[in-house]
Amino acid sequence: NVSLQLATLALTSAVPIHEYRNPTEVKKSQIVMPCHANHRQELSVGELLKWMDSTACLSAERHAGCPCVTASVDDIHFEHTIGVGQVINIKAKVNRAFNTSMEVGIVVSCEDLFSDSHWRVCQAVATFVSQRTTGGKVQLRPLVPCTQAEQVEHSLAAERRRMRLVHSDIMKDLLTNKAFQQVEVQEAEKAVPAERTRVESVELVLPTHANHQVNTFGGQIMAWMENVATIAASRLCNAHPTLQSIDMFHFRGPSHVGDRLVLKAIVNNAFKNSMEVGVCAEAYQGEEPLRHINSAFMTFEIRDREGKPCMLPRIRPEPLEGRRRYQEAIARNKIRLDRKYIISCKQTEVPLSVPWDLSNQVYLSYNNVSALKMLAARNNWLLNSEKNKVSLYTLEEKQVLSFKVETEVDIPAERAFMLLSDLSKRVEWDPNYERCELILRVDDDDFLYRVVTPSIANQGGKVQDFILLASRRPPCDSGDPYVIALRSVTLPTHPPTEGYNRGEVLCAGFSILEVSKNISKISYFNQASPEVLPYISTDIAGLSSSFYGIFCACNTFLQENRGDHASTPQSQPPSSTLKSTQL
Repeated sequence: NVSLQLATLALTSAVPIHEYRNPTEVKKSQIVMPCHANHRQELSVGELLKWMDSTACLSAERHAGCPCVTASVDDIHFEHTIGVGQVINIKAKVNRAFNTSMEVGIVVSCEDLFSDSHWRVCQAVATFVSQRTTGGKVQLRPLVPCTQAEQVEHSLAAERRRMRLVHSDIMKDLLTNKAFQQVEVQEAEKAVPAERTRVESVELVLPTHANHQVNTFGGQIMAWMENVATIAASRLCNAHPTLQSIDMFHFRGPSHVGDRLVLKAIVNNAFKNSMEVGVCAEAYQGEEPLRHINSAFMTFEIRDREGKPCMLPRIRPEPLEGRRRYQEAIARNKIRLDRKYIISCKQTEVPLSVPWDLSNQVYLSYNNVSALKMLAARNNWLLNSEKNKVSLYTLEEKQVLSFKVETEVDIPAERAFMLLSDLSKRVEWDPNYERCELILRVDDDDFLYRVVTPSIANQGGKVQDFILLASRRPPCDSGDPYVIALRSVTLPTHPPTEGYNRGEVLCAGFSILEVSKNISKISYFNQASPEVLPYISTDIAGLSSSFYGIFCACNTFLQENRGDHASTPQSQPPSSTLKSTQL
């Protein structure tokens, strides 16, 4: 028996204990060979796009259990180039499955085998659609997140999908705005005619370019588009360009083996250190009319020997269509900056009180909700105090203190959501809200408020006011919470005024989870700014329990109004002054 136990122990100790790995995760490692590189011995971005697409497709098919095709790809920002001899590592996994589509997250890193150093190259989010081999879409099974990181990505995927669906409408609204239609072309003596940068190329789709469904790989189409875009960018300034980013794009239709793929590119506009190149891919067979496959907008830079961006010559657009592309490029550049600095930045890097306007509203709303979801998903909250099942938690990370107040309330979650999402009613139960004015109802889920709070000692006796964007979200799937997110923004129509200290809210709001039909778990979060901390500091120090009194008042408010019909905040139409500041 002893010998058997020793043998068993030796056998079990020899078997490695594997860490958890997402079942949809797919990895690809590839050493960069000269055949993959451009003239500068750097990995061609076209090759990288093909590898990213194929890896993500395998991940999507691993979850779906059937063939999948690329539907869209969100913005991609390339942070570094990769040289010959270095190793590219690609990891893809499904973040969330919806009905027939799924979001796949892609992370690309580079490895130097000689220095053993690693760095991130880019990350991307792609949407894939499942298809039966006999035709038609497949109903996907839900993906259950198992780790904190997976839960965060699973939750944010719903917000990204929401933003993705309205992206085209945002572009249309902005491009029809008179402010951009009236932009004058800036003449310059050495301006380069846009026609000089025009490129057209035809590719024959062969079996080697197709997947197992005989459809052209999305990554292959992107690689061909990157090729003609690079040529167009080179013609602007007679130099070799570096691709910085690719805007979000959608595949409009499939391409098949035997198609002739017509690729067209032209520089739409040149800014100080960057240029936008528009690319279009169309397909045909025989004498059939051209089918639109995809359009994309790519941003290039020209760098000197030290790697710094060079000044670019101005572009002289052709009349009519050229002028339209020139003006639209300016509008897209604004959205590009909004998306980069509001969405792509880490939460700690997002500037406080970003100016609000209609063109960046969807991105601010996304940042607002995603920040609260990420804060709520932290698993290292510490219980600070508890009174009659009302709990106060704290979290300190990178010198930022956050707090959470949580309890269960006898009220349906949907009803609590409707009552708490109307901030104008908060004055009825929260003594820290003296007044709350609804400035603008942006849409059914986003509102702008001015909130006035009592004076505190360290602000010289002045009362404080806040300009808040409130974004509310119902659950995307069963098991998801209702979310009401708050953050500070600035409005030109509501500048700081004498007698008030203008405060900032970094990240705050409610998460309301349905425990049962009539029981809800309500959690209030706040990433305490210097203006907010004094209101909760005595509770955190254990010198008082005002948080308990406030939550009791909240519970009383919910109980007294649980039978009322839900109301949505209303406001007067925005004034002409506010309209004039929306761009």
